[in-house]
Amino acid sequence: MKQKDLSLPTGCTLRKATSADIWSIRWLVLSAKLDPTQIRWQQFWVIQCNGQIVACGQLRNFSGAQELGSLVVASAWRGRGLGSFLTQHLIHSATQPLYLECLGQQLAEFYNRFGFVPVCFRDLAPSIQAKFRLSEFARKLRIVPLVFMHYQDSVFPSS
Repeated sequence: MKQKDLSLPTGCTLRKATSADIWSIRWLVLSAKLDPTQIRWQQFWVIQCNGQIVACGQLRNFSGAQELGSLVVASAWRGRGLGSFLTQHLIHSATQPLYLECLGQQLAEFYNRFGFVPVCFRDLAPSIQAKFRLSEFARKLRIVPLVFMHYQDSVFPSS
């Protein structure tokens, strides 16, 4: 890992999401204008501060790969290391090659600090290609500035 170990602010805890968290997760995902169709609360981790969910992220499972997705920090809580803490946790929790798609170069630089590197669509795992196919079409048409990334710092057992 290229990032140093981080800690959460006082009053904040990281925990696995529960079914009671679904609406808070949906709200965070929608507020960030992310795809709400892939929300499965069972795959999420949340950061709760002073009784309120202020960040979330999930590891989506695919055949032979995982996607780090739906990582959102509430705007009022940004700049306090919550996104970095959650990113580190999700990376450490991954059990298969890890991918993500992000919107724009600024986010790509954020994830690069953790060991993610940009990759071409053709270099994605086949199961991830199927999921990102529409995104690739939008990227080619320059509708959105997407960057596909692969986590390079660990070797996972081959499946």
